[in-house]
Amino acid sequence: MNQPIKRRDFLTGLTAAGAALALPAAGRGSLPTAPVAVAKCNTYGREMVDTLERMFDQIGGLGRLVKNKTVALKINMTGDTWQRLGFHPAGSTHFTHPATLGATVHLLGKAGARRIRILEGPIAWGESLEEAMYNTGWDVSTFTNAAPKVEYVNTNLPYPGKKPYIRVEVPKGGLLFPAYLLNTAYEECDVFVTLTKVKEHATAGITLSMKNSFGITPCTIYGDRAGEDEPYPVPYGGRGSIIHYGSRQPTKIAPPEIDPNSPRQGGYRVPRCVADLCAARPIHLAILDAIETMAGGEGPWVRGSRYCRPGFLTVGTNCVTVDAVTMAIMGFDPMADRGKPPFENCDSTLKLAEDLGIGTRDLNQIEVIGTPIAEARFDFRAVPGGLPPRTSGPGRPAKRPPAGHCVARREVRRLAVLLSDPIGSFSRRASVLHIGVQLCEALPHH
Repeated sequence: MNQPIKRRDFLTGLTAAGAALALPAAGRGSLPTAPVAVAKCNTYGREMVDTLERMFDQIGGLGRLVKNKTVALKINMTGDTWQRLGFHPAGSTHFTHPATLGATVHLLGKAGARRIRILEGPIAWGESLEEAMYNTGWDVSTFTNAAPKVEYVNTNLPYPGKKPYIRVEVPKGGLLFPAYLLNTAYEECDVFVTLTKVKEHATAGITLSMKNSFGITPCTIYGDRAGEDEPYPVPYGGRGSIIHYGSRQPTKIAPPEIDPNSPRQGGYRVPRCVADLCAARPIHLAILDAIETMAGGEGPWVRGSRYCRPGFLTVGTNCVTVDAVTMAIMGFDPMADRGKPPFENCDSTLKLAEDLGIGTRDLNQIEVIGTPIAEARFDFRAVPGGLPPRTSGPGRPAKRPPAGHCVARREVRRLAVLLSDPIGSFSRRASVLHIGVQLCEALPHH
């Protein structure tokens, strides 16, 4: 179960894409680079489908990458399925938008993908990915019917069969962990695609194509209250205690972190984890949506976050170059390091990814196709209604409530949503009992 993945197996789709994929860059250590397509787009209707198809053609075409291949499509459903920013649907702010998901599945199928697997690990969700989508208000049949063979995997759960998890080694030894255990679905694919929103992030500064890979770590191993010796069959919380703050190690079947004396600060740990994962499980195609999104944070739980309509898309085959161009459109300098926006309190994931040889963040080494950066630019920090960046200072985490209080507050909200459904399914009623147990364990005992 813990045999390392052969890196060349992950790069099969990358090789198939031919000249459209990473090319040696001049200077700066000859870091890999690849073109990035940029386009303005204001709606999620036909305009968006046509725009995406044109952008894929601009970077070399989908067919050369996905024809007759199994494609793993990682989406983003960060937070709980019921959370909203004001009255905006989750897909308009912090989730992958269902329209971009349907369009991407359709275009992958049109390009000849043999099988498309939609992957995500919704936080503390012990049921199927389809059920999480229904709970969000999505019509799953829209995605199922968009291509000939579409499957769904909740990657927070063990993969069915004799091989629930696979081990991926980080090249150059890793920055936070030397290797990670992932759901086997991340191995059983030829091409790995990431599809997510363009957002700022309270811990990592930004969350773009690379940060979406943070969610490939299963919470049964890396999540709060994960088993000490063996993974639990279902997840019980997010990745705060193990990855964000390092207050404990992952389940023992996974390797421990490299340096237990390293800073116990999310702004140090999360960017390193993300860079590790992007090196160990390479991304072959990155698709970023900023038609509608949010500024000021990654989800509605971040104070000062607010809805906005930047009206652009970015696409490319190297996750670092895509994130660098997207950062520039957001009004940030992709060459910035800790202490400069948007990395006031964290290290730069892009710089760390450069250190691992994934790609370049130097705009002088990246070809931009379509809309120029200056024409697409949308200053995220200028969106009205925000708060100044937190000032906890480099190396010092912002103050947080006790862990039990955080769990209790989240579970009370989930319980209220579940109890509001008078008809709910058996699994939903069972969830009420499960949440009650979590509340009893989370609240202080006197």
